[in-house]
Amino acid sequence: MLIEIDFQSDEAIYMQLRNQIIMGIATADIREGDVLPSVRQLAGDIGINMHTVNKAYSVLRQEGFVTIDRRRGAVVALDANKIQAVAELRKQLRVVLAKGICKSVSRAEVHEIIDEIYDEYGKQEDDSCRITIQRVPD
Repeated sequence: MLIEIDFQSDEAIYMQLRNQIIMGIATADIREGDVLPSVRQLAGDIGINMHTVNKAYSVLRQEGFVTIDRRRGAVVALDANKIQAVAELRKQLRVVLAKGICKSVSRAEVHEIIDEIYDEYGKQEDDSCRITIQRVPD
């Protein structure tokens, strides 16, 4: 999995990291049971504060994507509560779709975008968890 952090972005670094890990899980680059890099290792690889990585991991834990184990660290452990996940997705999509409607994005275009993104996440790679760090050029 390739993690790209854009230090020029308005989006907080911990949220970029969180989002990249979620996308890695969705594309199966990161799988259930995989151990994420330690806070210290990932912070050093990216060149950010350990508290930033810790915050991203804490958010992922709160959202049901990882568990924190004292011996193993952050382990991908997906929350099986599908009803809650669907409700959260519906809430987030309402806002995203409203923005699209305001910009005259058609229903067909929305469906095309959703199918395209869903297909990207359906791709399966090998079983290993590989995280590669890449800085986005200034």
